Amino acid sequence: MKSITIKGSQRESVGKVATKALRNAGKVPCVLYGGDKALHFSSEEKAFKSLVYTPEVFTAKIELENGEKFNAILQDIQFHPVSDKILHVDFYQLSDDKEITMEIPVHLIGTAPGVVAGGNLRFPNRKLKVKALPADLPDFINADISKLEIGDKVFVTELQNDNYSLIHPDNTVVVQVRISRLTVESEDDEEGETEEGETEEGAEKATPAAE
Repeated sequence: MKSITIKGSQRESVGKVATKALRNAGKVPCVLYGGDKALHFSSEEKAFKSLVYTPEVFTAKIELENGEKFNAILQDIQFHPVSDKILHVDFYQLSDDKEITMEIPVHLIGTAPGVVAGGNLRFPNRKLKVKALPADLPDFINADISKLEIGDKVFVTELQNDNYSLIHPDNTVVVQVRISRLTVESEDDEEGETEEGETEEGAEKATPAAE
């Protein structure tokens, strides 16, 4: 999985006054969990742009001024309710031999014949929970829809991989092609026209010949 570097400075003071001062200086207070003890540090708010404001998923390489480096994943983030500024970020430290769970985006491959025929593509699970060792985490999961006709579905079991596990029930639908309402209405109209034509034809046959 691709990674983004976050450069930071270790924090000695973690009280409200120190935290407010950091935010006023354009920095974000952060905590790294998963090690022997929680590590408090801060980083420039702009450093999180590529990590947070993207549909893709990345791990983070945290590099502190004292030379310490940690591999981590974004665990939680808090935003200001009005300004949307980042208020606080929690990271979780990665271990090479310990599996973790992350939500990974799904990429659709191909064009569904059912959509070309007038069906609607429904994509209820754009991200899937993946459990794997850090080195085996994929950047994304491919779902081939090139054979989906109207009524067909891709279940999560079809996307399993030997390198990771998908943490979802087997009957979870990732993507499907459903018949559209317009198609149904069109078919109903055609049936109505056919029935009306048959009725009129039958009536003509039943009418007695004029003397």
